Amino acid sequence: MLKFDRFKLENGLTVLFHKDATTPMAVVNTLYDVGARDESEDKTGFAHLFEHLMFGGSINIPDFDTPLQRAGGENNAFTSNDITNYYDVIPAQNIETALWLESDRMLSLAFTDKSLEVQRSVVIEEFKQRYLNQPYGDVWLELRPLAYKVHPYKWATIGKEIAHIEEATIEDVKAFFKKYYIPPNAILCIAGNLELDEVKRLVSKWYDSIPSGEKPQRNLPQEPAQVEFREKTIQRNVPADAFYYAFNMVHRAHGDYFTTDALSDALGRDKSSRLYAKLKKEQNLVSNINAYVTGSLDNGLLIISGKLNEDVTFEEFDLALWKELETIKSERLAESELKRIMNKIRTSKEFQDQGILNRAMNLCSYELLGDAEMINKESEAYQKISVLDIQRVAQTVLRKENCSLLKVNAINDTK
Repeated sequence: MLKFDRFKLENGLTVLFHKDATTPMAVVNTLYDVGARDESEDKTGFAHLFEHLMFGGSINIPDFDTPLQRAGGENNAFTSNDITNYYDVIPAQNIETALWLESDRMLSLAFTDKSLEVQRSVVIEEFKQRYLNQPYGDVWLELRPLAYKVHPYKWATIGKEIAHIEEATIEDVKAFFKKYYIPPNAILCIAGNLELDEVKRLVSKWYDSIPSGEKPQRNLPQEPAQVEFREKTIQRNVPADAFYYAFNMVHRAHGDYFTTDALSDALGRDKSSRLYAKLKKEQNLVSNINAYVTGSLDNGLLIISGKLNEDVTFEEFDLALWKELETIKSERLAESELKRIMNKIRTSKEFQDQGILNRAMNLCSYELLGDAEMINKESEAYQKISVLDIQRVAQTVLRKENCSLLKVNAINDTK
């Protein structure tokens, strides 16, 4: 049972505190309820650009990293289609340094043309290196608009195209900050060997004076149910033919989310999974194969991906894959197989929860979903899953008309 306290400031900032007396380090984790899904289709990549801009100096502190490093701390951030998350890990006795830094960049960034140009260049270079100039790097740039036709999940966090980042203006940046980087749109979690009264005092000291603002209300277009199989083939200079089967699934807070996650584990979590055993070990069709869920807050995807062995055709593999998917739909898992999957899920969660940073981030994530207390109900939710649940969800999700397939055809000379 993970214990925590919750309190709220008058400006709307939600604060979670998790005491851990076993570590000398403390965590300050700030989750902003904004991601790529909140962007306009003609101005994508903003949430990610903004993550970079947040390290460019704030209104009273021109350099973010140096004070934190002098206090023995480190920091980083990440952006997804759903959220933007910033975290600092620092010796507990120096936690006020992190609160000082984080509160000042929530108060206001130092908006300068120079900072925008520097971070714009960094993001454009990242776009080129990670997505355009790397084998299989542009897969999600191709797969998302194939699987989503209406919902803003149809573009990747990095953005639809470099031009959107190139054309971002300082006015665009200021408007984005003013709308989303406000106390009511943030969840702050502090974890470490501290006392609640002291945490309340420090948070009040550094955050009380930040103006509130109105939390943005989402009205995103909902993706209609998919009614026909979609397929796209792209040719790339890559080492091997690759495949990405994307099946529509429920949103993160849905009752069937954990069951769908368990189904993906049964299919392709590791070397003991169904698809690995049948399609790699027995039939030697693939060099690797995996199945996983995207974990999206809105309706997500169950992905089956991998690479074909040389001289294996897409048609040959596709036939074998659908045969295995039909089997898991028509025949229930053995209780022993389900137990093995559940043991691995529980072990993975226990290992993850050993890290204080993971606990802080997970508390914020569950609070965003509706209640941080849900973190203590996750294991129970998995353990309640039955073989009938797995079969029911498999029959719902693993339908051909619910699938979008991206094939990457290798055209290099070494194949």
